[in-house]
Amino acid sequence: MIDINIIKDYLLHLQDQICAQFVDIDSNLVLKEDQWERKSGGGGRTRVFSDGKVFEQGGVNFSHVFGDNLPPSATVNRPELAGRSFQALGNSVVIHPLNPFIPTTHMNIRFFIAEKDGEDPIWWFGGGFDLTPYYGFIEDAKHWHKISKAACDGFGENSYGKFKKWCDEYFYLKHRDEPRGIGGIFYDDLNEWGFDTCFSFMKSVGEHFLKAYLPIVERRQSMSYTKQERKFQLYRRSRYAEFNLIYDRGTLFGLQSGGRTESILMSMPPLARWEYNWQPDAGSKEAELYDVFLKPKDWLSE
Repeated sequence: MIDINIIKDYLLHLQDQICAQFVDIDSNLVLKEDQWERKSGGGGRTRVFSDGKVFEQGGVNFSHVFGDNLPPSATVNRPELAGRSFQALGNSVVIHPLNPFIPTTHMNIRFFIAEKDGEDPIWWFGGGFDLTPYYGFIEDAKHWHKISKAACDGFGENSYGKFKKWCDEYFYLKHRDEPRGIGGIFYDDLNEWGFDTCFSFMKSVGEHFLKAYLPIVERRQSMSYTKQERKFQLYRRSRYAEFNLIYDRGTLFGLQSGGRTESILMSMPPLARWEYNWQPDAGSKEAELYDVFLKPKDWLSE
């Protein structure tokens, strides 16, 4: 018998930890919290912060929703789930810094269970974290992937390699023919290790996220930047918005399952810009992002 409450308690505690860390770094943040309920079952606790000196906007959300049927985004590749009741709970974190030299980041960990009388429950874990730089630094990329690997250590042979490849392939804008960033780790439908080990892996991912991200913030937050560099950051944020609206499974699941729209779309950047057929100057720092960093590679061997 799977006890949903132990997962819920962990996720709520992690939400508290992450929020406390960001407020500690940026005391100017304005933090708003909404407790919300979903008409057809469940609800969540949304925390959104804005107007900081370091972080322009971000969100650290918890949700626990349930119902009689899963939405199409969950059953299109899993027809065996049709007609089952479900529970879905997880945390979602998206951080949009003000300084263009600090990357945007995203972390999500979640658990699904689908049940039907007289049959065994179908359950799985999913999630991961990824990094979206605007100006690349080799030491930051190496650190990010070193901690990504550390989150996977002890959880099966080559888990990092498998989940890194999955992340590179998932966070990819097909219509742009480019990755969203430098990746990290991503996994879904995870149940083959048994519940206890899979839950331990969820906790490992959640607990390594800040270890991966905060040292990068600390290195870059005092770097001065120009209006041109800020303009490029806003241009690249448009790619982030395109991915979330077109491809992101969490966004689709939330909207199709009747989740709270404001909480789902907190992942969008506060400002972004589009420019027709823009191309970076050859040899520029902007071109380096495309030529060096938006190329999936083994960062640990760089």
